[in-house]
Amino acid sequence: MTISDFDTPFIFKRKAKVYCLLMIALGITGITYGFLSGYAERTFANLLLMGYYLVTVCLFGVCFCAIEYISQSGWSVSILRIPQIFARILPATALVLLVIITAGIFTTHTGKNEAGIQTVLPYLYKLWALKGVTTPGNVNYDAVIAGKAGYLNLPFFYIRLIGLLGLYSIAGGLLVKYSFNEDRNGGMANYKKSFRLSALFMVFFFFTVPLFVFDTIMSLDAHWFSTLFGWYNLSGFLATGFTVTTLMVIYLQEAGYLPWVTKNHLHTLGVLIFGFSIFWTYLWFEQLLLMFYSNLPEEAVYFYLRWEPEFNCWFWLNMTINFCVPFFAIMSRDAKLKVDVMKITCILLIFGHWLDYWQMIMPGTTGPQAHWYSEIGIIEAATFIGFVGLFCYMALYSLSKLKALAPKNHPFLQESLRHQN
Repeated sequence: MTISDFDTPFIFKRKAKVYCLLMIALGITGITYGFLSGYAERTFANLLLMGYYLVTVCLFGVCFCAIEYISQSGWSVSILRIPQIFARILPATALVLLVIITAGIFTTHTGKNEAGIQTVLPYLYKLWALKGVTTPGNVNYDAVIAGKAGYLNLPFFYIRLIGLLGLYSIAGGLLVKYSFNEDRNGGMANYKKSFRLSALFMVFFFFTVPLFVFDTIMSLDAHWFSTLFGWYNLSGFLATGFTVTTLMVIYLQEAGYLPWVTKNHLHTLGVLIFGFSIFWTYLWFEQLLLMFYSNLPEEAVYFYLRWEPEFNCWFWLNMTINFCVPFFAIMSRDAKLKVDVMKITCILLIFGHWLDYWQMIMPGTTGPQAHWYSEIGIIEAATFIGFVGLFCYMALYSLSKLKALAPKNHPFLQESLRHQN
């Protein structure tokens, strides 16, 4: 493998662009239908779900790059451009998420508050973002939320959200910049910068990512709390990130790119998908178990709602897909070496973790609908497809702007090319 082999640029072909744009158009149509048909709250909840999903995949890209540098990992160098493009589009996906959250908070409708009184509610974060919730005597007053007002208030919420997403984006952008400079200039200077930045970022990231998760998702159920929730989400988006990365590798290889990536790399990706899926399962069950046997009302209410008939089957399907599929499909070494098996497993897990986020968001926003089978419908499917199209377009467009599909002056590139399991 020569240096010139890495200089073949990715061409974002017209056919792929058309497919992505059609998916985006379908998503816009479904979202418009949701707003016009009287399901605005459900539509906002789906927008939040997919906005959060895209940000977590891009956050995985920054996290992967940082771990690759501080662990001085060799095997992953040949696929490093893929998580780098995730990191590169993080600012755009973060902006999408912020717009969704802002629109959901400041767009209101008439509905019943927790006391059953008709009032004006925001479409998102209606437990703590409505007016008067911390004012004694107001019809919206909630003693539990008032006790959390020092943390759950709009100015501090936005400071945390914008600050964290901004710092994550800056770190990701710098890691990508240093890698490109390394390609252009060679030497070890940029690698050493990446190493130092990665070490600082990972300390900051692991201390702050639970706060990002608490704010964006857990505060939808603001009466409830869980110290495991942040790590449970982190395990989920690491599993999802490796899944999306694997699908991207397979797509590029089938399109004739990344000839240096072997089945040994695919096997290692499969091991990581399997490992983080089991870790996700452990945290999922641990959170459930601790709250189930403690039987404290302020904790058990979260699962009580998700065991309602409208959500119960989806609750257990979530567990079945995200644990059973990787456990039975890719536990063996041979299965991880089969491209078709890995592809199907990854597609199922992408849906499985969408369902996981759906279980976190919908009961605390829209609540139960008429039947279990009406909980997921046209709005959910169209929004999912639209955001997948948006992500694919941004990722492939960003990939097409790269001069090299591998960091050709990375000090561990040759080790990666000779990777064996």
